[in-house]
Amino acid sequence: MAGSDVASVPTGADPTKKPRNNSRKALKQKNSSTNEANILAQTTSQSPIPNPPDTDLSKENHENLSQPRSEPKKAAAKGKAKQAAKKQDSFEKDMQEMQDMLEKLKIEKEKTEELLKEKDEMLKVKEEELEVKEKEQEKLQMELKKLQKMKEFKPNMTFFPIIQSLKEQDKKEKKKGCPEKKRPSPPYILWCKDQWNEVKKENPEAEFKEISNILAAKWKNVSAEEKKPYEEKYQAEREAYLQVMAKEKRETEAMKLLEEDHKQKTAMELLEQYLQFKQEAEKENKKTKKEKDPLKPKHPVSAFFIFSNEGRAALLAENKNVLEVAKIAGEKWKNMTEEQRKPYEEIAKKNKEKYNQEMNAYKQMKEEEALNLKKEEEELMKLQKQEALQLLKKKEKTENIIKKNKEKRQKKKQQETDPNKPKRPASSFLLFSKEARKTLLDERPGTNNSTINALISVKWKELSEEEKQVWNAKAAEAMEAYKKELEEYNKSAAAVDEKAEK
Repeated sequence: MAGSDVASVPTGADPTKKPRNNSRKALKQKNSSTNEANILAQTTSQSPIPNPPDTDLSKENHENLSQPRSEPKKAAAKGKAKQAAKKQDSFEKDMQEMQDMLEKLKIEKEKTEELLKEKDEMLKVKEEELEVKEKEQEKLQMELKKLQKMKEFKPNMTFFPIIQSLKEQDKKEKKKGCPEKKRPSPPYILWCKDQWNEVKKENPEAEFKEISNILAAKWKNVSAEEKKPYEEKYQAEREAYLQVMAKEKRETEAMKLLEEDHKQKTAMELLEQYLQFKQEAEKENKKTKKEKDPLKPKHPVSAFFIFSNEGRAALLAENKNVLEVAKIAGEKWKNMTEEQRKPYEEIAKKNKEKYNQEMNAYKQMKEEEALNLKKEEEELMKLQKQEALQLLKKKEKTENIIKKNKEKRQKKKQQETDPNKPKRPASSFLLFSKEARKTLLDERPGTNNSTINALISVKWKELSEEEKQVWNAKAAEAMEAYKKELEEYNKSAAAVDEKAEK
């Protein structure tokens, strides 16, 4: 487009004058948008520029024509400059942000490095602790191995707790219901057992306490002849009971003596055995296996193991492991038919029958051994009882000798003391207790002496001062009589001594 315009301009025109149309067009182009200016700039740059003419007029015309088209170029350049400035500002902002981010990352990096250092220190401390613990565990394991290597101390002596065995026997006899070892019931209770049902029929709504009160009231009215069979029965049972208990007491005392003697002997033997064991244990450092009974028959092998044992030697000769041999044998056994397996199964069946026979014989032998051991223990117990009784007899002899010596001394003292000397009278409480005892025994026959004493003391406390004064007066009278008798005795004794001196 530019080239055609330049060619259409006449050469003879005045160069100073400017065409109006061109100027107006230039003004219009100034007011045009930036997009149009950019388009024009592109078209001008794309169009080929012709060679300039040699004359001055052509130069002037070219200058006049080119002036209005340079203005859109400037606008485009300004737009580009603005865009470049904006881009530079945004780039600077991005650079600033990147720098800030880098600084933050540096700070975070320093913090993480510090944390990592702390963690490394903590890990080092934990590793040191673990090493210490591992060393301690190794020491403990070594000690355990030493202890495991040591044998258990098994003494070669038999010590029976004799008294404990006797107590167990008593318990068994009580459970069986031995009537001799039961405490006999007094005649009043025997009578109550006979009369209980009758009283219950007469008084069906009465309670236990009421029935017992009725029976107690009836017992007071029972005659001596009616009481006699119950008393005789009680006496017979009591004598049998006392004999059994005395025998048992004698046996227990004898067994105690034997046990003490046995303990002294066994203590020395145990000490000697332990010292020997300790010396042997220090020498031996091998592991001790459980002692198996050599007489016990071995369990028979299954059909598969009989089959695998046949080819084991050949497979091991081929330098194969035990696991490989087992796998090969297992695969072969799986692939075998029932007919091929049948001979091995028959052999296993025969072996099992033989094992069962041997096992039954072994069990019988063990049962016999247990019975023999039990018999030996019983015989040993009998021997121990005999030894204990002998020791008891010795002890009784010594005790009898001591008793006789005491009796002799007492007799000598009694001979030295005058039998005519008056005795000291009883106190008020003792005088009261004599009468109270009689009444209580009539009311409550068959009660223990300790319970009667307790009841007497309770009754004495319950007495008023006036009632006690009666017993105190009796005791005072007895004391005055005693004093008078003592004075007379002393006078007569002094007279006898004077005659003896003369």
